[in-house]
Amino acid sequence: MTAVLFDMDGVVVDSEDFWVDFQREEILPATVPDTDVAVAETSGMNFREIYDYLEAEYGTAISREEFIQRFNAAAEEIYTERASLLGGLPELLAELDARDVPTALVSSSPHDWIGMVLEQFDLEDSFDRVISADDIDAASKPEPDVFEYAAGELGVPAADCVAVEDSANGITAAARADMTVVAYRIEAHGDIDRSAADVIVDSPAALRERVLELTT
Repeated sequence: MTAVLFDMDGVVVDSEDFWVDFQREEILPATVPDTDVAVAETSGMNFREIYDYLEAEYGTAISREEFIQRFNAAAEEIYTERASLLGGLPELLAELDARDVPTALVSSSPHDWIGMVLEQFDLEDSFDRVISADDIDAASKPEPDVFEYAAGELGVPAADCVAVEDSANGITAAARADMTVVAYRIEAHGDIDRSAADVIVDSPAALRERVLELTT
């Protein structure tokens, strides 16, 4: 049996442009004002882990509480007012369901944020499992833990899973979990390292085609 695991930000919803802008222009300058940290350095991480990472690597100028408050406010605006759904996603999920291919939404975001997306785009019953990095007591992407956990929840060996990811950390995490990795190229991430991916696509139509090929 094959399963398909979809990342949320940058794949299921086109939120990455907004998140990249928020991090580059607002949160990183406020948190580490004396260091030019590239957004790609923390892309794909759980936002709480981003703070811990920045604190450990560079030292931080704002408190963890303020950092979290800023991220939560940005999430509500992005998911309910700005982001849009990946073209053709409901149809792709329906086709995978018709083939009895289990699916999961696998995100480093907390369940509150995931819930906003599921409600906003009427996806509450579209995935067999919805997995947040908060569900496990382990490191988030680029470590493979959340993908390995998701495969276990679906009852499918990780090696039989297809993971759709857009960020360098997400691609690395899925590859480390021994999954077949479809990298969805988006402008927000620029020229990141996608060498760990098995397939690279750059449009919703190409994504749909390759996912269906890999689950035939």
